Amino acid sequence: MNMEVLEKPLPKPTAEDYAAARLLEALVEARLALRFLKEGLVRNAAGKAFQAWRAYLAALLRLEMDKLLQAARSEEEKRWLAGKAVPRVPTTRMKALSQLLEEIGHAGVLAWTSVALDLHEYQYNGPDPDLAASMYRSREEAAKDVVLLVAELARRAEALKARVKWSAELEEALSALREELRGG
Repeated sequence: MNMEVLEKPLPKPTAEDYAAARLLEALVEARLALRFLKEGLVRNAAGKAFQAWRAYLAALLRLEMDKLLQAARSEEEKRWLAGKAVPRVPTTRMKALSQLLEEIGHAGVLAWTSVALDLHEYQYNGPDPDLAASMYRSREEAAKDVVLLVAELARRAEALKARVKWSAELEEALSALREELRGG
């Protein structure tokens, strides 16, 4: 898989192929997370796993935009969802966005988003035996969550095959990620 895919400009969030582009980004970032783990770079792997999950959320938010707009409580929330949430997926609002996704039927998204946010924190603070600056006491704890989050992302990405414009590039990225997860 050509990692230069991460350097391509994204389609507009309103475009039909936006979700596929973000899903491809998620799969490539997830694979990089596993590569960093193999090299012993756990904090970097945590950052890549977080970025992968965030890109996955962007894809899911775009796919579910109609349902999210129907569930929105105000016109202001609708404008924010369409104008900010999908294109940016602000870190500070990832839990709230995941709660909305749970409300419309995406069970477990909130729990996995919490893991992704813990890994994001770990990326900056490293292991912390006192759990004051990080939710992980050791590199091994964080590395385990990187693998678990990436495996969940691969499972969920495959479930979206029928909902996005699935390309050979997406199939290749998913296959390469699965291979990495098997230890290849």
